[in-house]
Amino acid sequence: MTTPPLRWFPLPHGFARRFPLLVLTGLAVVLACRPQPAAAPARQLAARGALATGDLAITNVSVVTMTDSTVMRDAAVLAHDGRITYVGPQRELRVPIGTRVINGRGGYVIPGLADMHTHLFSDGEEVPDSAGPAELGVMVANGVTAVRLMIGTPEQLALRDAVRAGTIIGPQLWVASPQLTGRASENAIVTTTDAEAGEAVRRVKREGYDFVKLTLFLTPPVWESIIDEAARENIAVVGHVEPDVGVVRAAAAGQQLEHLDSFLEAALADSAPMKASLTQYRVFQMRNWPSLDFIDPGKVDALAGAVARSGVYVGPTQNVFNTAFGAGESLDTMSARPDFKHWPPRLREGYLRAHARYWAPANDTIKTPERRAKYVAIRDQFVKALQDSGGKLLAGSDTPEWFHLYGSGLHRELRALVHAGLTPYEALLTATRNPAQYLGASSAWGTIETGKRADFVLVTGNPLDDITNTARIRGVAVGGRWLDRVTLDQMIDRGARATAGSQ
Repeated sequence: MTTPPLRWFPLPHGFARRFPLLVLTGLAVVLACRPQPAAAPARQLAARGALATGDLAITNVSVVTMTDSTVMRDAAVLAHDGRITYVGPQRELRVPIGTRVINGRGGYVIPGLADMHTHLFSDGEEVPDSAGPAELGVMVANGVTAVRLMIGTPEQLALRDAVRAGTIIGPQLWVASPQLTGRASENAIVTTTDAEAGEAVRRVKREGYDFVKLTLFLTPPVWESIIDEAARENIAVVGHVEPDVGVVRAAAAGQQLEHLDSFLEAALADSAPMKASLTQYRVFQMRNWPSLDFIDPGKVDALAGAVARSGVYVGPTQNVFNTAFGAGESLDTMSARPDFKHWPPRLREGYLRAHARYWAPANDTIKTPERRAKYVAIRDQFVKALQDSGGKLLAGSDTPEWFHLYGSGLHRELRALVHAGLTPYEALLTATRNPAQYLGASSAWGTIETGKRADFVLVTGNPLDDITNTARIRGVAVGGRWLDRVTLDQMIDRGARATAGSQ
């Protein structure tokens, strides 16, 4: 492991590998961008998840198929050998002998959810690799049946194979590469020249990763070389965008965009006295906060329209960014969440120090409540404008970050998208149909239709009325394997023991 170059105060060993952003500024910050493309399709495997044998029926339910915004009432879903064979009226259901029948008792069935930007504690050295299967179990227990891991490791490739083989219960996995970055960090491929760029992309493809993941400090010429080589290798590029590269240029090249990186810089008024704004680690530099006073609302809408027309997918990761850096959360709020018990003690302490430094009262004279509210409002405006312009949005939790855990963090991301102005249906699309389309897997999952994987979630309450209902989970089917509430709770507890109990 290399020592992170910009660490301004002590962090737990291995922090940079898991949380590159938390390492990058005068504050320990915990955000790392992870990738997904638009120009080149993700490399497909024959199957990403095992299918259970036998028959499963969910009866007496309403079905939110996500083929459109209507709800199928008084319905049932039947699966055989892990694939859906019937979706329709309860009265027309014919149940084969030996079928496991789950009485949904007025619940709602939705497609399994997809988190297009997440990580594992076991990515780094604080938590052993052996915790990985339990971490994936926590995701499934929260209704997440497809995942993109955004800074990859060889161990994640092994987990991808194990899920495919059915030796562990987990979401279907797409795995991005180790981060391509311009400065030494952990789990990184340092890329500063054309030659290094070409070899980095070829290595990523050779080792079997699904995407080339970009993070920070990549110069425009090196970025261009990465894009060119990725096109030759037919592998998609995803992740961060440096302001020197720019959103429009990255979108035109087909890079899938994460975190709304460089959107704020691109929306600065021509008369603004600065060029830097609040992309990534710059949010910790108080001198950048006055840039919010110079955002041109007209540029926000125009930029969103240009990105939407490019056809690239955007993962805004609204919840973590807006909550951690804009709205804020008290220590009492964070520690009261069930997520808190999953945090390894040393990582927990590092994050608490980062929180204390970011929210130090002295910073409030520049990072004022008004500017923080504007930060949230502008990010929300971008998301709403992207949706209204026909843009393609992906739900990504960027967890575990700032005490938001994978699984439950995706439900908070859906709420954040609704807060930005999306309807519940539009928000749910970002975690169902849109990810499947992006990954070239629409024929296999993303909606509840015959022939597709039996990946679905039984919830209490209609999420199209109230998006928070996605978290009111009664049971989960993954590849036709039914997991009831007792089993799901056991999986969550096992995950907490595997991570928080590892130190």
